[in-house]
Amino acid sequence: MSSGRTALASTLWQKAAMAITGLLLFGFVLGHMAGNLKTYQGSSKLNAYAEHLRELGAPIFDHGQFLWVARGVLLLALVIHLGATLSLTLRNRAARPVAYAYTKAPETSEVSRTMIVTGPIILVFVIFHLLHFTTGQAHPNFRPGDVYANVVTGFRGHFVVVGAYVVALLALGSHLFHGLWSLFQTLGLNHTRWNPYRNRFAAAFSALLVVGFLAVPIGVVLGLIR
Repeated sequence: MSSGRTALASTLWQKAAMAITGLLLFGFVLGHMAGNLKTYQGSSKLNAYAEHLRELGAPIFDHGQFLWVARGVLLLALVIHLGATLSLTLRNRAARPVAYAYTKAPETSEVSRTMIVTGPIILVFVIFHLLHFTTGQAHPNFRPGDVYANVVTGFRGHFVVVGAYVVALLALGSHLFHGLWSLFQTLGLNHTRWNPYRNRFAAAFSALLVVGFLAVPIGVVLGLIR
């Protein structure tokens, strides 16, 4: 009985960790997408926005320090989120080594089954994204402080990079869709009457983010952003 209670408590804590870190990451992704779209307003608007972010936390933090603290927190949240997802997935498989012959449950949908794959893809993408546009190690024409120029030169003519962003963002959209669906279920918002609306909201929110993020690299490729 004690081991059963311990396992239940561990599961509940992991689900809570997934929900809390998921909400934090959802908020960040939405804000990051909105900031990225300033690229369409030109170099002065985007670079001014980026400079404002570097000044956050002043005078307690020096120039750019708060951003690195925020990145560290978000990266830790992502690792915790993926770790809890992996742990729960392995625990579920161990508890049910033989899969059900048939089920209509959304949890067994294709999106659910690929959560364990899309998560690591997103983690690798985040690391590359930091090296590409933040530190510049993965950007051959990196200009410190000139975010707009880095975006344009980082995507223009680099179709492999653009393709990698497309794949990663599609994985993000898949992950967000199931994550939102699961979050509503965890909060007890699971009812046959409301489930269709919940699914539509999760799909619309995920699609909005994917399209919003892809608008920048695609805009550079099409010459809309120069």
